[in-house]
Amino acid sequence: MNTSPPLLSLDHVEIGYPRLDGPGWVPIVRDLTLSLARGSIACLLGPSGCGKSTILRAICGFEALQQGSISLHGKVVSAPEIQVAPNLRKVGMVFQDFALFPHLSVLENVMFGLRALAPAKRREVGLQWLERVSLADKADAYPHELSGGQQQRVALARAMAPEPDLILLDEPFSSLDIDLRERLASEMRDILKANGVTALLVTHDQFEAFAIADHIGVMSEGRIVQWDTPYDLYHEPTNRYVADFIGRGVFVKGRIQANAMVKIELGELQLDNDHHDPLDTEVDVLLRADDIQHDDASPQLAEVVRKTFRGADFLYTLRLPSGQEVLAYVPSHHDHSLGEKIGIRLGVDHVVTFQNK
Repeated sequence: MNTSPPLLSLDHVEIGYPRLDGPGWVPIVRDLTLSLARGSIACLLGPSGCGKSTILRAICGFEALQQGSISLHGKVVSAPEIQVAPNLRKVGMVFQDFALFPHLSVLENVMFGLRALAPAKRREVGLQWLERVSLADKADAYPHELSGGQQQRVALARAMAPEPDLILLDEPFSSLDIDLRERLASEMRDILKANGVTALLVTHDQFEAFAIADHIGVMSEGRIVQWDTPYDLYHEPTNRYVADFIGRGVFVKGRIQANAMVKIELGELQLDNDHHDPLDTEVDVLLRADDIQHDDASPQLAEVVRKTFRGADFLYTLRLPSGQEVLAYVPSHHDHSLGEKIGIRLGVDHVVTFQNK
């Protein structure tokens, strides 16, 4: 049985800034607790201003704590009365803008954090890491000669070359084209996993988070609302905030029926066995875009009111006879016009409901 402590542990962390209009603090991070095992990749996911980047700065040692503690390998490195210097924490950082040195070659950028090694060893290690991120042929190039994705991999190699215990990534895909982000996130996951690197990412983009992370903490107003696997966040959100934030979906009105069923405008859905709402209770049912399926043979019709072309499919916004709008992913060879009525049917595998407001 493995009894070693987590590589990273945050215990009831509180971070804030002094008020300008009087005594006290403006809270930024509130009662935040999480742990990260060696070799795992985690993500803090939330909108701008929720405190996720502040947490990274605190782990690095650039932000003080008002309450709680941060530990690495079971040793406290931050607490209200303890602040281990950033350079003693063995934590690497990949910044949002990559922060590469424009006057240094790719290899020189990667070698920058290896100044304690002999010159020949620095070059050897730098080349090894460029090989690991598939950029050995770009060793003599300069950052401006690389694509955004290549610059990202150089920044990752530079952060990993000193072999830190933990890599922190602050919105590392935000400056890249949206079409590249998910693919590059998958590439980065492969690199991190292949090298056994422990990493914590922050982002506002759920698709990046899903592509890279083993566990995700959805944040709101300085708190982690749910810490879970990507699969469980999507299929078992703990509250409305997570359900609304994760995936593309809408809430529709439903009423609990006998035999653990819920009736909505589009038909009846089977609830899980552990559902305990009383008979005839009004609930809100979460319908995501993949829960509504296009079916030309269905008598249930919905009007196309908006559509977004996504390459392999369209994201349709459909209006039901009641006026309720739902979303549906439809293969792109089904190119329907606005105002057209199309057949749809339910294809829900896991029903998510919340008490009616």
